Amino acid sequence: MNEPGAPALPGDTPICRCEEVALDAVLGAIAEGARSVNDVKRRTRAGMGLCQGIYCTGTIVALLAAETGQDPAAIPPMTARPPARPLPLRLVAGADEGR
Repeated sequence: MNEPGAPALPGDTPICRCEEVALDAVLGAIAEGARSVNDVKRRTRAGMGLCQGIYCTGTIVALLAAETGQDPAAIPPMTARPPARPLPLRLVAGADEGR
């Protein structure tokens, strides 16, 4: 994975700060067969945090390209999904209208 002359990164190097996913976890997912950013996301939770992959997607693409020989431009971006959070049923039912 390391380019000639590039220093080796420790396995605990953070890749996804939001979900606290380290380099070893991403490389492990790729070694187990992940071939897309979405696949790495499903296997490690990288990209599922508050930033929704804004900071880690580029690094994941670079790791996928380096480890699998894929062209980085050919790796599709992560599927965007808004974060979900529970809502009180009264809000869904409209019980708070007029308050």
